Amino acid sequence: MKKPPVLAGAAERGLSPFRGRRAAHLLPQARLGGPMPWVIAIMVALTVLAAGGGLALANLADRARGELAGSATVQIVDPDPQSRSQQADAAATLLVQDPAVAGLAIVPPESVADLLEPWLGTDDPEQAVPLPALIDLRLRDGADAATLDRLRSLLADAAPAARIDAQAQWLAPVLDALSALGWMAFGLIGLLAFTSAAAVWLAARNALGGNRDTIEIVHLLGGSDAQIARIFQRSILADAVIGGALGLVIGMAAVWLMGAQFAALDSGLVSSGGLQGSDWLVLALVPVGAVALAVLTARFTVLASLRKML
Repeated sequence: MKKPPVLAGAAERGLSPFRGRRAAHLLPQARLGGPMPWVIAIMVALTVLAAGGGLALANLADRARGELAGSATVQIVDPDPQSRSQQADAAATLLVQDPAVAGLAIVPPESVADLLEPWLGTDDPEQAVPLPALIDLRLRDGADAATLDRLRSLLADAAPAARIDAQAQWLAPVLDALSALGWMAFGLIGLLAFTSAAAVWLAARNALGGNRDTIEIVHLLGGSDAQIARIFQRSILADAVIGGALGLVIGMAAVWLMGAQFAALDSGLVSSGGLQGSDWLVLALVPVGAVALAVLTARFTVLASLRKML
C-alpha cells in the first residue's frame, strides 16, 4: 500500500512530523464546512442565554429579599373614610415613637387609587370598593413575627381596623418561584454541557473510524496514542474556538436585547434583576469552558478508543 506523503516523510525523519501543525494534516480539516463548529456555537449561545437568565433571576431575588427584609405594611380597612383617616393618623403617631420603627410614610389616597385604577376599571375606585389606608414601615431589626405581634398589640386600641403584614411574607411565593427558575436555568446549563460533550464524543469516534488506516500506519511507524490524541485535540480545538467565539457573540447579543426589553418595562421589581459587571465576565468565560470541555472530551475519547482499537 502506498504511503501518504506525510507518512512517507515520517519513515525518513522519525516521529517529528507527527508533532505541531504538520501532524494535523493527517486529519481532514473541515472547520466551518463541517457541523462541529456550528454545533458548538449553538450550544455556547444557548448556555450564555441560560446563564444570563439565571444570573438575572438570582440578582432579582437577592435584591428583592434585601429590600423587603425590614419592610412592613399597615393596612387600615374601614368603609368610613373619616374613621379610616383618623385611625391612620393615630397609628402613625404610635408607630413613629416605637424603637423598632426606623421610619414610616403614609401613602396618599391618590396613590392608592392610581394603583388600583387599572384593576377596578373606573376613574373613581372609591366608588367601587372602599380603599384601605396604607402606611409603609421600615423596621430596624427586620420584620420578624415577634415584632409584628407586638406592633399589632400596640395598635389594637387606637386603630382596631389596622392589619400589619410583612412584605417579604406575601411576596415569598414569588421570590421562591424566581429562585426555582434560576436553578432551572443552571440545570439547563448542565444539560447543554452534557450535550456538547456527547457531540464531541460522537465527532471524535467518527473521525477515528474514518482515519483508522492512517492511525494503524502511524502506530506501525512508532507513533504513540498520546501523539495521535494530540492531533485530534488540535483539530477539535480549532473548531471549538471558532464555534465558541461565534456562540458568544450570538448569546451576548440575545442577553443584551432581552435586558433592554425588560428595562423598557420600567418596573422596580424587574429593573433590579439587571446583570452586573461580574455577571458579564462570567458569561464571557462560557466559551472558555466550552473549549476546555471539547478538548478534554476529545482527548479522553481518542485515548479510550485507541486502547480498544489496537
